[in-house]
Amino acid sequence: MKSRESLTRLKEFQVNEKRRQLQQLQMMMAEFDRMTKDLENQIVLEEKKSGISDPNHFAYPTFAKAARQRADNLQVSIRELQVQEDALETSLEEMQAEYAKAAALEERDGSGPVRARA
Repeated sequence: MKSRESLTRLKEFQVNEKRRQLQQLQMMMAEFDRMTKDLENQIVLEEKKSGISDPNHFAYPTFAKAARQRADNLQVSIRELQVQEDALETSLEEMQAEYAKAAALEERDGSGPVRARA
């Protein structure tokens, strides 16, 4: 029953890999969110310093305009990453179900105790 043991290990590896990918994605989203907040703080400071808070004003600070665009781009990226996160979570759930089946088969066949469950 070596093949069942190999299948179980493969499924366990796939589950762990999806978890790692999900964690990386969540860390990236948190970093983008932090960067957005920093940019928004810089925009507020720049607007206070210049006394102009209307982005359509002809003398609106160039730095604030660029920072606003960057913050908007980061928000778009966060939304796109959230879509990826949802897909990864679904995929992870499927992988966990496959791993549970493989582990149950291995256990049923008496191949020995199954390693740590995912």
